Amino acid sequence: MLIARQKKRENIAEYLLYMWQVEDLIRAYKLDVDAIQANIIDKFDQPEPVKAEMREWYEGLIEMMRHEQVEESGHLQINKNVVIDLTGLHNELLKTPDEVAYSAAYYKTLPFIVELRTKSPDKSIYELETCFSALYGFLLLRLQAKEVSGETQAAISQISSFLRLLAEKYKKEQETTDELS
Repeated sequence: MLIARQKKRENIAEYLLYMWQVEDLIRAYKLDVDAIQANIIDKFDQPEPVKAEMREWYEGLIEMMRHEQVEESGHLQINKNVVIDLTGLHNELLKTPDEVAYSAAYYKTLPFIVELRTKSPDKSIYELETCFSALYGFLLLRLQAKEVSGETQAAISQISSFLRLLAEKYKKEQETTDELS
């Protein structure tokens, strides 16, 4: 919760990857909030009211996972909404004549997206979700200390660069929206 809150403010791409990790973490603990309390929440050096808030946050996520039937796999709607919001911004940026650098980054990334989508069983997912899935898979491979080819590393580097730019654009848009509120 604390990390998610910070990441959501600072970098929406990192936030989404973190939230996918949280979903997998909850699954690893079999949606058992007591196990999460003992193995995660209690490890934080925080006052009890903060720990209680963290527990409530995990309980809420577990409840949503059950309600949305993503206990085994898939993503929560709140996380899907981030992809939808980013896709909307992405499409707007591609239409904006002043966003030459963004468009160039996208078109430089597009061959990797196309290649990844050909390997994916679900062709209906958003291009950006394909990018996030590739990054998440790469992060999992690194955590497992598995070998990653140079070709894959080059693709991940380009995808990361592209998503970093999109996250910066998102943050600027959010700051502008906040200023107008």
